[in-house]
Amino acid sequence: MPDLYLKVRHASGEDEVAIEEPLEIRVDGRALAVTMRTPGHDEELALGFLHGEGLIAGPRTAGPTEDFAANTVEVKGPLEHDPGRRRFYTTSSCGVCGKGALEEVAVQSLPLSDGPKIAEALAAQLPDRLDQPGFIRTGGLHATGLFRPDGELVLSREDVGRHNAMDKVIGHALMAGMLPLGGHILCVSGRLSFELVQKAAVAGAPILIGVGAPSSLAVSLADDRGMTLCGFARAGRVNVYTHAHRIR
Repeated sequence: MPDLYLKVRHASGEDEVAIEEPLEIRVDGRALAVTMRTPGHDEELALGFLHGEGLIAGPRTAGPTEDFAANTVEVKGPLEHDPGRRRFYTTSSCGVCGKGALEEVAVQSLPLSDGPKIAEALAAQLPDRLDQPGFIRTGGLHATGLFRPDGELVLSREDVGRHNAMDKVIGHALMAGMLPLGGHILCVSGRLSFELVQKAAVAGAPILIGVGAPSSLAVSLADDRGMTLCGFARAGRVNVYTHAHRIR
């Protein structure tokens, strides 16, 4: 496992900061995407990203390349469809950049299952159950957790990019044969963006919960895809924005 933290001195002493480095994702030798991420679980990140973009539908072989091994992942193709000349560049703050029309970013997904029904009190508690050792050390990492309907944490991943943390969890689930996530719940440590809802929908997750606020497009997409979207899950309360029938 690579180092995830770097000690930085400042006027008042010394802090640990989260490491941020670029990762190039290649498919059959073709450079397809560059993302700014926290090193670690790079194969999961690459597969989760490609799945969220609708470019792969099942597990693939993925691993570091011989050149610049620490910052390049090679995925075995072929892709589900040719992305053409699209070149993806993602930042740690906003995810995929440079996409114009909504029609271009919207990836189609299968209808979501009825999924579990959970108590409102449990939905409000899930962010507190996220495993976030990196955030505790640096205050600079986001987390995504995969939960069972009883609130048991199955898996948690951290990254400087909230979308990367989501990709790592979905990539792990893809490799483990757990997709679609119809019987699970996804929870994120920050705000709820269009991109996070899209990734969760493509992975088949019927419930997505966040600590922060949703955007207008996130609410619209969740409503369109039949997803239960919950925000401001903190201090024992939660706001349910769409498809509230799954929250008791």
